[in-house]
Amino acid sequence: MRDAPAAATPPSPRAVHALAAPYLLFLGDATERGFAKTALGLRDWAGDRCLAEHALPAATVSTGLPRMTPAEAAAAGARSMVIGVANQGGVIPASWMPELIAAAEAGLDLVAGLHMRLGDIPALREAAARAGTRLVDVREPPPALPIATGAKRAGRRLLTVGTDCALGKKYTALAIARGLQARGQDATFRASGQTGIMIAGEGIAIDAVVADFAAGAAELLSPAGSPTHLDVIEGQGSLFHPSYAAVSLALLHGSQPDLFVVCHQPMRAQILGTPGYLVPSIEAVIEQTIAVGRLTNHAIRCAGVSLNTAGMVEEEAEAAIARTAARLGLPAADPIRGGPPFERLLDACAA
Repeated sequence: MRDAPAAATPPSPRAVHALAAPYLLFLGDATERGFAKTALGLRDWAGDRCLAEHALPAATVSTGLPRMTPAEAAAAGARSMVIGVANQGGVIPASWMPELIAAAEAGLDLVAGLHMRLGDIPALREAAARAGTRLVDVREPPPALPIATGAKRAGRRLLTVGTDCALGKKYTALAIARGLQARGQDATFRASGQTGIMIAGEGIAIDAVVADFAAGAAELLSPAGSPTHLDVIEGQGSLFHPSYAAVSLALLHGSQPDLFVVCHQPMRAQILGTPGYLVPSIEAVIEQTIAVGRLTNHAIRCAGVSLNTAGMVEEEAEAAIARTAARLGLPAADPIRGGPPFERLLDACAA
């Protein structure tokens, strides 16, 4: 009888992508801020690496950074042009190609986190080869990912979940991780999407993983840790989104969170990009997350609510936060506004 093969060494969750900064953020023809979340996230959480923005004439979204052409940005010291748009399907339309080629020819690396790979486009490969620049596809998961085991592992985990996509799960996870770190607590932000990976420098783009291995990738993303360590895991999609619920479920099962924070935008009524589907209530998301999350962590519970109050004046935001906390009996806060409500949410996450 042959000896059983030795167990394979699991791949590292640290799919590190060394990006050359500073960046020129490319907004394409974006007219919806939700689809420009990569550019906006880099501006907000890695602003020291962002030099300027570039967009097509049809774009109406802006990061507020100076507008420059690729040649102007290169002359000003930019080293990469990052595609800051996460459109539906993750595609690179033909209308973008002249700008991407111009950036490569100006000496800028091209960086993308889309499903369509830069390296699969012959015209971009040729332009980069001529200029000696790089094509960096961040949405490339590590090889040999394992299938999930469902086995309990040491350490504590918090997952951000949403009533919809593109409403603050990444911002909430970053704010909670940094808020706890500022208190001297042992917490780590775990990136599960392209923008988070660009900010953190490591992570796994869960929605780029073959379905059978997605929960296993989530297990790998948040490995065993000390009892006092908290992994704060960036959520993806929504269990109520007709297009993206599958990746949300895989991340929930694989991360086995002890705690979750529901992210919600009070002024949003319709699920993004899917007419006819209404945003569910926070209560429905809490109920559904606990129901399906109990498969891999029976003790899962909601720590609180993160409200995206962008577009509200201060008084409206404060009232919405107070109403939500009173209705649910849970801490509620806008992490970007901060203040005592966010400190109470941090207290709940640390408990």
